[in-house]
Amino acid sequence: MMGQLETDQAKLFYEFDLEEFVPTDHLLRGIDRFLDLSNLRRHLASSYSQIGRPSIDPELMIRMLIVGYCFGIRSERRLCEEVHFNLAYRWFCRLGLEDQVPDHSTFSVNRHGRFRESGTLRFVFEQVLERCMAEGLVGGEGFAVDASIVKADANRRRGVPGGDDIHWPDPPRASRPVREYLAALDEAPRGHTVSKKLSLTDPASQWTAAPGGPAFYAYSTNYLIDLDAGIIVDVEATPAHRTHEVASAKTMIDRVEHRFDLKPDRLAGDTAYGAAPMLGWLVDDKKIEPHIPVWDKSKRKDGTFSRADFTFDKEADVYICPGGKTLKTTGRVHDGKTLLYRASKHDCDVCQFKIRCCANTPSRKVPRDVNEAARDLARSLVGTARYEKSRHDRKKVEMLFAHLKRVLKLDRLRLRGLSGAQDEFLLAATAQNLRRMAKWIGRGPPNVAAHAT
Repeated sequence: MMGQLETDQAKLFYEFDLEEFVPTDHLLRGIDRFLDLSNLRRHLASSYSQIGRPSIDPELMIRMLIVGYCFGIRSERRLCEEVHFNLAYRWFCRLGLEDQVPDHSTFSVNRHGRFRESGTLRFVFEQVLERCMAEGLVGGEGFAVDASIVKADANRRRGVPGGDDIHWPDPPRASRPVREYLAALDEAPRGHTVSKKLSLTDPASQWTAAPGGPAFYAYSTNYLIDLDAGIIVDVEATPAHRTHEVASAKTMIDRVEHRFDLKPDRLAGDTAYGAAPMLGWLVDDKKIEPHIPVWDKSKRKDGTFSRADFTFDKEADVYICPGGKTLKTTGRVHDGKTLLYRASKHDCDVCQFKIRCCANTPSRKVPRDVNEAARDLARSLVGTARYEKSRHDRKKVEMLFAHLKRVLKLDRLRLRGLSGAQDEFLLAATAQNLRRMAKWIGRGPPNVAAHAT
């Protein structure tokens, strides 16, 4: 006969232990093992009043946010519902069966208020990073840097041409992203360029064109990772523009060195980071080997000699042309970045290669960037074993971006403004580091296991 469930859900008392209902191999068990928020209240102490009604525990809100970003729950309203029903989520958030789940509106109040003002999300990210270092997952010898574009929460059709004639609402009536954008614009250096097309809802986002698709507003999440286990050692939000992305790489390298005394011997990156100023900064200022393809546009396409056809004599500080003549410089730096090496007109007039060298000018000039020595060093590293290893290991940062968008579902932002993008990217990077620790410690790749012993 068909059985029938006989139960009375109106019982007054239960003997129920949440611990018994969370599987031993659940991801949150591993994350909980490595997440230590014992210093969070001390960090936030100055942001709370000593009197008044007790607030919602900040550790509860951080744990709920970590659950959301670890499992791709993008809506805070849905996150509250999931924590309410899911026993594993309740266990991780230190909630009992009878405990009330906070309302979704409290996240907005705290995110845009005390969490952002006190740098709480970066504090949590760095606490997790310190645990990664303690577990031996960060070697500190090789880093990689890269950026990935994430769509902003801005309608691509609600844009106006950039310029000074935009009528923005008065600050008291303007939205938070607009107020932040205008404040940043006031502090920007003279000559700061404005995007050709601005979003009225999120003006700090960058209008960018995706390959093979329509243009949209976006931000870039910039990762600096350690190449041993792919741990994210820093993250920075910028508008989706190459100049901002390269500048953020310098910011992250300096910050990691200052905060954690970590400076790599080598840095892997793509050609976007191979411009002369960046390579000069890495080689001359930071003493870091640039395992980066050089950004070089000096090769001519008209059949005449390019700069690579001239040999540079470092000791004599001259170029030797294909005809064996010397090109000298006065030492004057043009535009703050270029030295000009000039051949003698007398030498060029009688040279057999004049047609292939300087047919339309009296003599040949060869420009040399002030950071050309760093570019030469970067070129010399190509093909070495260390360089090839860096190029192979650099795939780890690309895998992190794929995981960010496909697993954590962060292919479009929910928060607006540069600060909102920074909050989301910090939480996502924190979740990725926690997930990696939880899954790899004890059963990770051989090099990770060796570090962890």
